[in-house]
Amino acid sequence: MTDLLSYLLTADACPVACETVDAWWPRLLSSAAPFEGTLDRAVAGGFAADRLGWAFAAGYHHALRALVPSLPPGDPAALAATEEGGGHPRAMATTLRPTAEGEWRLSGTKRFVTLGRRARSLLVVASVGSDASGRNALRLVRLSADAPGISLDPLPETPFAPEIEHAQAVFSEVRVTGSELLPGDGYDRYLKPFRTLEDLHVIGAGLGHLLAAARRRAWPEALREELLATIAALRALSAEPPSGAATHVALAGAFRSVARIIAEADERYAAEADDEAARWVRDRALLRVAERVREQRRAAAWRALGGVS
Repeated sequence: MTDLLSYLLTADACPVACETVDAWWPRLLSSAAPFEGTLDRAVAGGFAADRLGWAFAAGYHHALRALVPSLPPGDPAALAATEEGGGHPRAMATTLRPTAEGEWRLSGTKRFVTLGRRARSLLVVASVGSDASGRNALRLVRLSADAPGISLDPLPETPFAPEIEHAQAVFSEVRVTGSELLPGDGYDRYLKPFRTLEDLHVIGAGLGHLLAAARRRAWPEALREELLATIAALRALSAEPPSGAATHVALAGAFRSVARIIAEADERYAAEADDEAARWVRDRALLRVAERVREQRRAAAWRALGGVS
């Protein structure tokens, strides 16, 4: 397999312009081919992207494969978790109930599904009732997006990365077979670790995108070195337990480097008024999504380790 760090410093850094998801998807898949790990594939996807939105799509795609390796490797997939009350386990009102025939029925609404109607597979978080301690017990189901009873209604474009579609998903007594019900707790095994996996893969893809830009635009070697070093740190963290407290403390340190990189990229792009710079200003909020949640996770990690937050 290709060595990622050498690739990022020597491969062609001029991306092919893509205006739609359909145009970008073959590029995303071809960029992943020389690499084995999902984090490497995410970074390579960002490197190949002509805009930050496509880098995000690469990170999201490969984060889902890190979470559920059995997903079809080339098909767009989406995690359907967020509901009207948010993404906390207590907010999950979508229900999964057993039938007399040994199957399940899924009903409810997910407010915000990334990739929307482009997704071919859906990973849906649903409640199966309360557990012994009274908490909302969750499971994860994997469904084809065109299964009977599923409707995906497009949402308005977001202010940043408007090329990426989003949808509201409505599930009306959707038939779920035993093979579509994934093993393990829906929160501890899937939803909780995905938040870390998504951070690692999306930020990795964003840094890959910025490294390609730094090479094209002849930005200082020191910035390119910090980009490469931070990517290397994320690669190492991707091998650690995604729910581990030490992982979250180290990830918080990596994000301090990311913040410095973003600030310098802001300055560089501000001096280069072109279409790419304008897209960066429009889309850079993608790299700051869920900052409050990350800070809560960092503080909780220090408390779990017996340190002072």
